[in-house]
Amino acid sequence: MVQSKTGLTVIVIADRSKAKQSKAAPHPENGTIVGCPRFVRKVVATRDPEILESQSPSQIAYCSSSSASSLRAHFPCQRQMKAFSKPNGGRKGMVQRSGGVKCEVAQSDAALEGERIDSSKASALSALQQLKTSAADRYTKERSSIVVIGLSVHTAPVEMREKLAIPEAEWPRAIGELCGLNHIEEAAVLSTCNRMEIYVVALSQHRGVKEVTEWMSKTSGIPVSEICEHRFLLYNKDATKHLFEVSAGLDSLVLGEGQILAQVKQVVKVGQGVVGFGRNISGLFKHAITVGKRVRTETNIAAGAVSVSSAAVELALMKLPESSHATARMLVIGAGKMGKLVIKHLVAKGCTKMVVVNRSEEKVAAIREEMKGVEIIYRHLTDILACAAEADVVFTSTASETPLFLKEHVKDLPPASSEVGGLRLFIDISVPRNVGSCVTDVDGAQVYNVDDLKEVVAANKEDRLRRAMEAHAIITDESKQFEAWRDSLETVPTIKKLRAYAERIRVAELEKCLSKMGEDISKKTRRAVDDLSRGIVNKLLHGPMQHLRCDGSDIRTLNETLENMHALNRMFDLESDISLFEQKIRAKVEQSQK
Repeated sequence: MVQSKTGLTVIVIADRSKAKQSKAAPHPENGTIVGCPRFVRKVVATRDPEILESQSPSQIAYCSSSSASSLRAHFPCQRQMKAFSKPNGGRKGMVQRSGGVKCEVAQSDAALEGERIDSSKASALSALQQLKTSAADRYTKERSSIVVIGLSVHTAPVEMREKLAIPEAEWPRAIGELCGLNHIEEAAVLSTCNRMEIYVVALSQHRGVKEVTEWMSKTSGIPVSEICEHRFLLYNKDATKHLFEVSAGLDSLVLGEGQILAQVKQVVKVGQGVVGFGRNISGLFKHAITVGKRVRTETNIAAGAVSVSSAAVELALMKLPESSHATARMLVIGAGKMGKLVIKHLVAKGCTKMVVVNRSEEKVAAIREEMKGVEIIYRHLTDILACAAEADVVFTSTASETPLFLKEHVKDLPPASSEVGGLRLFIDISVPRNVGSCVTDVDGAQVYNVDDLKEVVAANKEDRLRRAMEAHAIITDESKQFEAWRDSLETVPTIKKLRAYAERIRVAELEKCLSKMGEDISKKTRRAVDDLSRGIVNKLLHGPMQHLRCDGSDIRTLNETLENMHALNRMFDLESDISLFEQKIRAKVEQSQK
């Protein structure tokens, strides 16, 4: 910050949602302040760093060094206010406009003595300068943006996705780290075998994306440039629509997959109580659950093979000779959610005998109890190679972070049975992969992973596309409802304040009326007068309240609603407290300066 000869720093405090920096030329010759006066809260002219530091960063509209005779700031309005300097000892000037609104400019004698600012306090001025240069993007938005930074089976190979994958137990930690970034307010992580997506509420779209991408690079070890090459970015309405499509199964490898809805529900379950899983993100994911349920109910898109595990079973049957479907030896490694689903789909396809490898027998016993009439043989994880040697098809679905099968393990296995053509199938639906890519080089072994399930999807593509078109219509409708809900959050504080203001007046006038009527009035009369006052207030407030509510239609836009909100705030003097948004901004600035 370049100081003037007097060393005086001028700060214009204004409503940041309305008062933005203007490119209009200043008028130093007459000290004119060009601006919209109704948004100006205060003008401070001082050289005291403590005073500068105490100002709310979210309200600073302009900060510049200037002399008392050439106060100037820029606002997007053509009205003018003039600054006057009095020659008295206190040097107290007034900034005034027609209508009687005044802003004081206080200049102490000490401020004009040209003393140097202590170097230990210079950080305050530096912070204000930083705010000045970055405010256009970070502090002038009426609300933050919902952003999704993601990689999926459609954009990135499994090798990259498995490095970026975040286990469910680590989601709260990841949310905390993401919200610790300067431009991130809220966050959520959706990490599955087919996708790694981070949803955030960002103060700045550009800076938020940059910080999250760098965080992803740091946690995965993948260079930023490589992540940028495969990632996709969506903002606000597009981000909302994307999550709704994900929840409905429209973005899944298997169209209409039901398992993804359970995974979206799990994001909400894990996020409850986690600092950073805030109102906007929580509301977004809860609405996504509603969308997923509605799409499946109204379109029946979930009919057929609609999960990764069911697609894995269908893929195995497609690769096996049809004559061997009933006799092929099946091995399932892992008895978790995915493994259990594989077993269920195998049974549904007519399999009556299989071997299940797991660390403990407890889960296998529960599955065996649930599927009576099916021979399910338990083997411990230490017997994995011996079991693989006796299997024709091996399904892997564990949470192991290292491969269970490598080339040196598989090459020594005996060939599969002649009924299946001597070819052993490894169908790996785990992320990270349980079967190393090197196994594909082994003769007599064929490896498939989640990326190969596209072959199964193609079988029922036409029917599912028809249902998907119906689902998109539902998503469009639900997206409007969510945007209307989010828009309404902007006006909730004003609605509450206006109702409280009206209620205070109603109660006060009611008491005056009842006191004049005397103590002999009946309860019925008292109740009637009370009901009358409530009815009058409600009818008077009905119009203003309607103009503060966004209904998601094109008739009334968010900007119009916000204009109505600001008008009511001014007319009834409702803006007495610092807004929650301003508090968040201030907290972020203080955190970035530590």
